[in-house]
Amino acid sequence: MDAQMLARGNRSKARILQPFQLLNQKPIRLQRSDVLSSQGNGNGDNAGHSPEKNITAQYSPDLAGRTMDLTLFTFTRAMDVLVCLAWSRWRALRTSQNRWSLAESVAPVLADTGLFAASSAVVMWAWFYLPERLPRSYGKWIGEVAKVDIRLIEALRRARRGIFVYGKETGQAPLLESMCEDYNWPREWGDPSKTVPIPCEMVHMGCGPNCEKHAAWRFARTFKFACATYIPLQIVFRLRSMKTMSSLRRALTDALRSSTFLASFVSIFYYSVCLARTRIGPKIFSRETVTPQVWDSGLCVGAGCLMCGWSILVESARKRQEIALFVAPRAAATVLPRYYDKKYQSRERVTFALSAAVLFTCLRERPSMVRGVFGKIAKSVLK
Repeated sequence: MDAQMLARGNRSKARILQPFQLLNQKPIRLQRSDVLSSQGNGNGDNAGHSPEKNITAQYSPDLAGRTMDLTLFTFTRAMDVLVCLAWSRWRALRTSQNRWSLAESVAPVLADTGLFAASSAVVMWAWFYLPERLPRSYGKWIGEVAKVDIRLIEALRRARRGIFVYGKETGQAPLLESMCEDYNWPREWGDPSKTVPIPCEMVHMGCGPNCEKHAAWRFARTFKFACATYIPLQIVFRLRSMKTMSSLRRALTDALRSSTFLASFVSIFYYSVCLARTRIGPKIFSRETVTPQVWDSGLCVGAGCLMCGWSILVESARKRQEIALFVAPRAAATVLPRYYDKKYQSRERVTFALSAAVLFTCLRERPSMVRGVFGKIAKSVLK
């Protein structure tokens, strides 16, 4: 009887823990709980039971979510179509009433920019504090572009978890002291109990104490990296149509523009972090109200996440639209659980079915509303 009650208790515990486990990308694995028989007391109902008859309670729900990426992609495209349809009707109504304003003319231009800025903010926040939420290849690519010492990232993560604390001896000094030795900085810079806050020069990773110089250095470094990627890609993609110098010039222009966007993205992120934690932030808020611990626990990274996405304005309107609709599903995937109980799979199926219905209907009736390369491919397939 005691064993049965304990087994039921373990199953109840598993049901309580299930929603929290679903927030992880990895498959849910709850540790098994063994109910051991009493030994050595010589009395009671459990006396004489062998270990082979111990009761093991284990909860392993049937999970779904393998098609989540496809569902989110379809849903994002369907929402884009619905917004475009609603906006076209609103524009026709306002134009017929002769009440079209300047703000309404600017809104479509900023819509894709705002979508990308919000999506990239979510993705960058996840890269810092929830890296397991991003696909491994995606996170690795961001790391290659960011070129930041992993020890510095780990210090920020520990500060957010309350492990790396300024003004207290918490045993975290060795993390950044090793970085100070590598860059020939004073060891005290890496000790949070002695140095409050971490100097910006450590964030600059050997570029000196000047934040503007560091931002320019980041721009030049990332621009070089991006050119080595985008220029060959542009030439390969346009190889068939590249018969004149104007075609080559256009390919190089697009590659340089995309490289400028990526370089601006990285440099704005780092410069925003510096402005928030040491330049503008402490002047707006007093040190007692917003302490250095609060800044380095997430506020400075949050400032970088919010600002970096606006670098997309460097790109053309067509490219802004493509990039925004590419990043948005990935941002949604970091917020939603990667795996969930299979009993909720019907919700995903309904979402996908409705989204696909919207897309196919619009491709037949209003094909111009399905934007971007996806729209062109879908139209050619349905012809």
